[in-house]
Amino acid sequence: MIKKLFLIYFIFFLIPFNNIYASGNYEAGKSKSQTCIACHGIDGNSTNKIYPKLAGQYKDYLVNTLLGYKSGKRKNAIMNGFAANLTEQDINDLALYFSMQKGLKVLPKK
Repeated sequence: MIKKLFLIYFIFFLIPFNNIYASGNYEAGKSKSQTCIACHGIDGNSTNKIYPKLAGQYKDYLVNTLLGYKSGKRKNAIMNGFAANLTEQDINDLALYFSMQKGLKVLPKK
């Protein structure tokens, strides 16, 4: 009986059914990132203060952010438009790619 309960627990709580946080594809993310570089910079290292740096961010953070733009819970006219056309796989690919980029260190102004 305990084995059956453990098996049920394992199936329902430890195995994700449709996991948006599934691993992405690095090369696909790199290819899809070409649209992003106009604002966020090469490899996600924006040099413009109004666009956030994506390089080195946590993958889950990037996934949640893109999902927020896609659903409209996060508001930004440009990003809502871009994210609306992304699939879950696109989001995972982009998030993996940018999370693996080395972020540039920014030193405070003196």
